[in-house]
Amino acid sequence: MEELICEELGIHKDIIEKVSKVMPDEAVLYDAAELLKALGDSTRIRIIFVLCQSEMCVCDIAKLLNMTQSAISHQLRVLKQARLVSSRRDGKTIFYSICDSHVKTIFYHAMEHVME
Repeated sequence: MEELICEELGIHKDIIEKVSKVMPDEAVLYDAAELLKALGDSTRIRIIFVLCQSEMCVCDIAKLLNMTQSAISHQLRVLKQARLVSSRRDGKTIFYSICDSHVKTIFYHAMEHVME
């Protein structure tokens, strides 16, 4: 039925051609979906928020968010696998931070969008 409507209205070949030229590969789109999935959890968003403010260790994040260190560590592992956070060791303590400015930009744009 939908195809019939398209045939009646006419397919816009110029638009299809234009978009086809810039359409990313499936692998890139898959990676983007995985990135957004990693951000699709309120605990991970809360962690991203605090790490946008300051580099922190697991115990500080756990205290701030009133969660167990184990729960925070699990979520940090997901964020690290998605290349959203990175870590560095200072003695026995591991500090976590946002990977780069792109992560902050994505986060702040999302916050701006939902606060409109």
